[in-house]
Amino acid sequence: MNRYESPLARVGIVLFTMLAASFFALPLLWLATAPFDARVNLTVHIPAELTLDNFRAVFQNSFAVRALLVNNLIIAGGAMLTVATVATLASYGLSRTRIPGRDILVYVLILFSSVVGGTAAMVPLFLLAYHLGLVDTHIGVILVMSGGLLPSAIFIMRDFVDTIPRSYEEAALVFGASPLHIFRDIAFPLVRPGVAVVAIWAFVNAWGAFLIPVVLLRSPHNMPASVALYSFYSEAGTPVHTLVAAYAFLYTIPVLVLYLIVNWRFGFRFFGGIKR
Repeated sequence: MNRYESPLARVGIVLFTMLAASFFALPLLWLATAPFDARVNLTVHIPAELTLDNFRAVFQNSFAVRALLVNNLIIAGGAMLTVATVATLASYGLSRTRIPGRDILVYVLILFSSVVGGTAAMVPLFLLAYHLGLVDTHIGVILVMSGGLLPSAIFIMRDFVDTIPRSYEEAALVFGASPLHIFRDIAFPLVRPGVAVVAIWAFVNAWGAFLIPVVLLRSPHNMPASVALYSFYSEAGTPVHTLVAAYAFLYTIPVLVLYLIVNWRFGFRFFGGIKR
């Protein structure tokens, strides 16, 4: 008998799995229950009395509401469209064009985007945005975020594009189709699941970003929700748990809705193209 098939081993595996699952589930349970509790603390419990007063107080903060409903959607939506569009076109070009050192180029881009990022790149990025006049603009934040996400997005999209049989494109060329028509009518419909994956990934990264907006943006009018969350802290720096919980709950809804829409549209068919 395999040692993993013994009853004691199975019990140990189940207990370990339950412990690991509870480690990730408890914060989610707190996020689902705390916004409706009038007396929020850091423990997970069923509220004695459900209330919507926390959400009413959040919506009275016009700065936080604008940050969530306007600024975050502009930044995350702009980054999503930019990354998905550029990554799709670039990955198609890299997949179909024979360039010496093509694979090395892609891996170098991913390496540098992983190593030279975060706080290490903020000084040159800020100086570049300053000289281009993009400080305190949503466009500047979108471009900086997109530049950091593009190398990995191109790498992901290339796997989808590489699975498209070249015979489809060759047949279209024989019938006189232009490269633009080939991409629009043949390649793009086959890589739409990949575009959805990259779009969701870029949206989530931009939606929760904090460092780049707080460095590049200056006016409260342009701040996203990740920065506006601190408006629910007291002057001593202590979070007001009732308002933070309600705002965090609202903060997660757009990402969840986007995932449900894409999952409804594509299901679990996140594979690339058609297999040879």
